[in-house]
Amino acid sequence: MDTEPPTAFDVVPTHLVATLFYKAPTPDVVPASPNELSNGTAPTGKLEEQPLEPSHVSQSCLSDFFVTLTNIISGLQQETIQSRKLQSRKLCRVVETTFPLPSTSTLNLDTLRRHEAVSQFEKKWSVECVFQADTIYRRHKRLAVFDMDSTLIQQEVIDEIASLIGVEKEVSAITAAAMNGELDFEASLRARCRLLKGVPSSVFETLKPRITLNPGVNDLIVALKRLGFKTAVLSGGFTPLTGWMGARLGLDYAFANHLVVSADGQHLTGELTGEIVHAEKKRQHVLEIASQEEILLEQVICIGDGANDLPMMGVAGLGVAFHAKPKVQLQAPARLNSKSMMDVLYLFGVTEAEQEMLLR
Repeated sequence: MDTEPPTAFDVVPTHLVATLFYKAPTPDVVPASPNELSNGTAPTGKLEEQPLEPSHVSQSCLSDFFVTLTNIISGLQQETIQSRKLQSRKLCRVVETTFPLPSTSTLNLDTLRRHEAVSQFEKKWSVECVFQADTIYRRHKRLAVFDMDSTLIQQEVIDEIASLIGVEKEVSAITAAAMNGELDFEASLRARCRLLKGVPSSVFETLKPRITLNPGVNDLIVALKRLGFKTAVLSGGFTPLTGWMGARLGLDYAFANHLVVSADGQHLTGELTGEIVHAEKKRQHVLEIASQEEILLEQVICIGDGANDLPMMGVAGLGVAFHAKPKVQLQAPARLNSKSMMDVLYLFGVTEAEQEMLLR
């Protein structure tokens, strides 16, 4: 049974905030169907237009955004929309806008996030919009929960193990399908693990030098710690590397799967033992950690890239798909495809100058 943490009063937000991130355009041809999206693209079916302004969120871009909002939200007046640059530089690439949600509007936050007009605006100006309720809990999160593979780190650990024994192609294909939600995660994990039978148990020590953090991860954890956050990594991977990475980053919690080692301690058997950290287990861990730390779910942020991260994103105050698989980007509460994970701090309203202060 899930242990429910304390919850805030369930009220309709009176104000919303949209954080706009400039995203460098890519010359790649983007499929017209949302179901065929490549990683990092906006969920819209009309992607012919090219960005109108390079390198930053311009005033023209903001003006067009205000018009887009007033066209979508019944009763919203442009003069009630406010904007704030989160970078002091002349060519600012992150801008925060706040606006009231008129009592006459029937639009909810989820509908706004997935509105076709918003998607068209994003493609037109090469930006990403993250919408949130503008409450004190948006600005004061207390728990950050991360997936590990392809989120905290650049690799998929099971694929790296497979590459050492020549079954990378088979394992990678299963991994990609599972992370995109096309296969049951637990069944696919067990299938992949069976291919690892006979691998030396020292493989995790062999892999450690090959593991690299995603850009901005280390600085983000330092900043979150200085803000008083509790932190956790919930991985569908394996305990030896997840525990090592959690200790390296100074995370408060680390959960992952347990691979069985042969009786003589020399080889992996290809089997798993204990509870599987699948999608529902990740969700349960979030609920339990928040309850244990007496943190409201509204004060939780969950960040991941795979379909098995969506349930934990769904119970958090904010769920972010970071450089996620295509279907995950379409379903997640928010998506972020910027170069550095430090950009997560902008979602709390933390300016670039304040971020620099946190890292001194």
